Amino acid sequence: MRRHQPQSQHQCHQKSARLYDGITDIRDSLIDQAAFPEHPEKKPFWKSTKKTWRYAAAAAVLAVAAAIGTALFPFGTPTSAHTIAEADYPQSAPYPDETYYTDSNGDGKDSFSDAFNAWREDTSARRRLAAGYADAMDGFLTKSIRQFLSASTENNAAFSPLNLYIALGMLTELTDGSSREQLLNALDCKDLKTLRSRINCLWNANYCDDGATARILASSLWLNESIRYVPSTMKALANNYYASSYQGEMGSAEYNRLMQDWLNKQTGGLLKEQVSSLDVLKKDTIFALATTVYFRGKWLGEFSPENTSPQTFHAASGDMECNFMHKEKIDETYYWGDHFSAVSQTMGDSGSMWFLLPDEGVTVDSLLDDSQAMDFIVSNDRSEWKQQKEVLVNLAVPKFDISSQTDLAEGMQKLGITDIFDPDVSDFSPMTRNTDGIILSQAKHAVRVAIDEQGVTAAAYTVMSMTGAGATMPDEVIDFVLDRPFLFIITDAAGLPLFTGIVRQPA
Repeated sequence: MRRHQPQSQHQCHQKSARLYDGITDIRDSLIDQAAFPEHPEKKPFWKSTKKTWRYAAAAAVLAVAAAIGTALFPFGTPTSAHTIAEADYPQSAPYPDETYYTDSNGDGKDSFSDAFNAWREDTSARRRLAAGYADAMDGFLTKSIRQFLSASTENNAAFSPLNLYIALGMLTELTDGSSREQLLNALDCKDLKTLRSRINCLWNANYCDDGATARILASSLWLNESIRYVPSTMKALANNYYASSYQGEMGSAEYNRLMQDWLNKQTGGLLKEQVSSLDVLKKDTIFALATTVYFRGKWLGEFSPENTSPQTFHAASGDMECNFMHKEKIDETYYWGDHFSAVSQTMGDSGSMWFLLPDEGVTVDSLLDDSQAMDFIVSNDRSEWKQQKEVLVNLAVPKFDISSQTDLAEGMQKLGITDIFDPDVSDFSPMTRNTDGIILSQAKHAVRVAIDEQGVTAAAYTVMSMTGAGATMPDEVIDFVLDRPFLFIITDAAGLPLFTGIVRQPA
């Protein structure tokens, strides 16, 4: 990669090392010295064109990917790009592998309980730190789910409110003035302190990579090698968002490949097609940010493959044959509203998947405008829902593997985030000293969700078996057959929606 090198290679190496060490604990003045080398000031590259800067200005780019998948790639670190900061991800206590704690006679070892208790305490401690955070997110969840799931009325749709929340949080750190105020209002936060506290809770509640459960969050920032960034902002992103920062030659095939590799690794390779079509690191791009979510969960009670059979799904475009998974007479809590009914399937500590079926004659899209249905979707404590009862459910769920790509720009503006799209009023001063004409030019969101008999992913892992005293079985039996377009929600253990979607055509 060809770079502008005003200093010797040895000097640059020294400054890079000093900057990397200083990201975590060093005087900002020393970081500034490394980040802003003393060479003659030159005109920002996006002002050197003959065209009017407001139309030729490069932009901040928001690239968002959320995925549910079958394999987790290790976190990758670009090596040919200059690393400004490398995120230090939290460590999860490992879930004890029962085979390791079983002797040759098949008996369990005493040390298993110690390992299990350590894992349980680590999980409980994270939840205690995050207790109550989801209560303040109802406004954002309602607005964003309604906005981005209703963007398409013909195709399958999927959206991760958690992923977008973190991405908009990072963007808030990079803006100021009315640009920041609009983002804070959209996120229902009064100031940066509140936002950072909530992001911290999101991480503690959801980040998990213990060998049995995977909920992996990742963030990164990709800078043009010509930009003079503000070091304290990079430090805030690393500390509060676990965001790694890189700097390289915008528009080069190598820099684009590094970002695509990073996205593929963070999303388990499930969004390769969507990632390969991304073209965000163009020559005139100033910076791009990317956030990802990776989720893997296993049904606590699996569907038996022997009970999977073809069945008709009544799509809006016409009937189609799909493979349906079945469970008969399972003891479940059945919920209902004026225009929908709902049941869930748990994934233990991974969370739950909720299925919302509109009543006959009610369209799935109309539920997004139904305040009662939206209250149910964003609720993190459905035990308080008045219309519920314990019944035996004959459950039929179509197997599906759906993906969705969304351009977020129009939806963001409808949420009140407009300044960052206007070069006359946008304010990215916390990001760089050269702030004239910076706008948000692209905002992409891609999601893939797959379910089968094993769970929300096809990967097999150790499942914890739980037994207890049998409860009295209810008498009433309800057929819950998802044979027409329906909504789904994937929640964390606290009930916060991580992924939402509409299945219109499962096959």
